[in-house]
Amino acid sequence: MPFNINLLPHHHAKAVREYGKQYYVDAKGDRFPSVTTILNATKPQEDRDALFNWRNRVGVEEANRISGAASRRGTSTHKHIQRYLLGEDISCPDAAKPYWESLQSVLQDINEVRLVEGSVFHYDLTYAGRVDCVASYKGVPCVLDWKTADKPKGSAERLHDAPIQLAAYCGAVNQFYQEYGIQLNHAGVVVAVPGMQAEVFWFDPDKMMVYWQQWQKRIAEFWQRRGASKNDAN
Repeated sequence: MPFNINLLPHHHAKAVREYGKQYYVDAKGDRFPSVTTILNATKPQEDRDALFNWRNRVGVEEANRISGAASRRGTSTHKHIQRYLLGEDISCPDAAKPYWESLQSVLQDINEVRLVEGSVFHYDLTYAGRVDCVASYKGVPCVLDWKTADKPKGSAERLHDAPIQLAAYCGAVNQFYQEYGIQLNHAGVVVAVPGMQAEVFWFDPDKMMVYWQQWQKRIAEFWQRRGASKNDAN
């Protein structure tokens, strides 16, 4: 195995869906909205408009086909990365091979794997999520998020809310595993693209602080909207 595996205790929380929103249930039975649910509910209007216009432009059927294919390839690639990082020696599914080959330049710089597909909770800010990977990349402890794409993103702006999502995961990992001395302030989005080396968008502590502040605003907006909805219902 080319890297060390030093896993933190793994928590696989139950995921439940309600009215299109995803929640994670902890060991006590308490339920918390997922990071993606909060981000989707507070998505900027220009992002909503862009998605709506894209679906109209390509047609609903084609949009569903593209989204479905992207979801399947992403799931297949994630599962193979997960098995690899846990030390399992298995062959790569054909659907994931182009993306797996793209990731090789990144995987060789990974060491000290601490968490793979683990559920985390932030009890102070009341949210939860499932983290792709906590490990050291080029010697720096961080949270990593794996993504697949048919063509390069080119810039962090085209990642949309992914950096904010990573800041949320960093905060939750730091609180959830604080008794183990975990304190992460670096993160990376790794985009696997067929026929080329994966793109790595790396975020240092200064950038992560900016995204963390944005995340806190999105949480506040989410609960404010929830409160308004309840008041309207009453």
